[in-house]
Amino acid sequence: MDQMPVPTLLASPFAYVGLAGLAGILVWHLIPGRRSTTRLLVQIGFFAAMTAILIGGGLSPYMIESRRTADDGALLVIAARLLWWVHFAWATIGFVRIYLVLDGRPREARLLQDLIVGGVHLGVGLSILAFVFGIPIGTLVATSGVIAIILGLALQSTLSDVFSGIAMTLGRPFAIGDWIVLSDGTEGRVVESTWRATHLLTGSSNVAVLPNSFLARLGLTNVSRPDESHLVSLSLRLAPTRMPAAIVEVMQMALLSADSIIKEPPPAVALTGLDATALQMDLSFRVASPARRTQARNEVLDLVYRHCKSAGLLLALPPEATVTAAELPTEETAKPPPVSPLALIEAMPIFAALTPPEKQVLAEATAERAYRKGDVIIREGETLSSLMILRAGIVVMRRGGAEAGRLAPGDYFGETGLLAGVGEACTLEAMTRVTVYEIDQEAFEPLIRARPALAEDLALSLSARAERVQANGAHGPGHDRSPRFFLGAMHSIFRRRSAG
Repeated sequence: MDQMPVPTLLASPFAYVGLAGLAGILVWHLIPGRRSTTRLLVQIGFFAAMTAILIGGGLSPYMIESRRTADDGALLVIAARLLWWVHFAWATIGFVRIYLVLDGRPREARLLQDLIVGGVHLGVGLSILAFVFGIPIGTLVATSGVIAIILGLALQSTLSDVFSGIAMTLGRPFAIGDWIVLSDGTEGRVVESTWRATHLLTGSSNVAVLPNSFLARLGLTNVSRPDESHLVSLSLRLAPTRMPAAIVEVMQMALLSADSIIKEPPPAVALTGLDATALQMDLSFRVASPARRTQARNEVLDLVYRHCKSAGLLLALPPEATVTAAELPTEETAKPPPVSPLALIEAMPIFAALTPPEKQVLAEATAERAYRKGDVIIREGETLSSLMILRAGIVVMRRGGAEAGRLAPGDYFGETGLLAGVGEACTLEAMTRVTVYEIDQEAFEPLIRARPALAEDLALSLSARAERVQANGAHGPGHDRSPRFFLGAMHSIFRRRSAG
């Protein structure tokens, strides 16, 4: 065969394909790595141009041709066809990645993407050997099968994790960010899923690494589907000193006054048993996320105690306790301690520094007030001149018409106006019948003068209350809410009263 002239060689479609392939590689490297989508579109564009050149010249990159000598352009043909196959692999991978990104699951489909990319590379590698270099791959595949068997036996555990990960990726029982609970009790939020393992962020802020094969053998519950709200149930035992319907009503009030649980669907109280020692019940409520279960349990138990104290209910003795029938409290014999103003004052942390005589003075200065359901106790921005301690019932805090929290027996309000002359950050409305104990400014004045440390404790309490209200979405008037502000306002009020 005669040697092909150089001008004819350079004018062949393979020469243009080679130039287009090299230009594509150069342009791809010039594009910044952060612009991944642009890089993928460039790869696809240059591959389409190379394919059009070959088709226009009546050539095919996947036909096995007879071997050429080095003199008739074999190196140019090999290079051009090799570049075409490389761009084919890049374009195919580009299509896969664009699909996964547009489908909205780039993180969840990471393992599937890696598998497809690996399959494309393997297929293109074999195609290059067969179509570009003319190497028979049948013998190569047969030899690689024996090697694959040996590697499979040696990597049995690893392959089990990999294929389990593939199965879970295709089945998608969970996604990155979902909270899952395994049948062995392990639970947490999925933060990463790799070839070999799934990583869970547990409630104790630790990362549990679970092999995919282990995860596939266990049953799991995806708490995040259809939504992430989670049902919590608490079992309680109360002494049967009141009619069950009355006790259920008190428990419902305790649940209604909780801020950390979901109000819709409403919480429920279910009676599960009754005997001479206890009325047994389950409190069921939902929280916005499994991570908030502990906070919600703590709040509900605290509110159950406070409402029981307010309503005069008694907790039942544990089942293993040994008591006689005569010792059991009944509706006729039970005499729970009364919730007096002094008892509430002694239970409030801000009054812990007062001596018993000082607490008694405050208790004697209290007056009882009652509100009906729906009554507005104070409106947003208005100032109360007395401290109100909630004796019974539930008070709702509203800011701009939106609920910002609820107050239960033992909570207090009005301290901002009494001690700092500041208007209330929220409108306070009686959600049920409400009874409060009121302490006016005249009762506080001698205590503040005699005990400056009490003023500091009250200022810290006022600041903490303001921050909690703001965290719940209710923002007070635009002034400072630091302890220093409240302390200065408190002393200023009492100085003006003295001057008057």
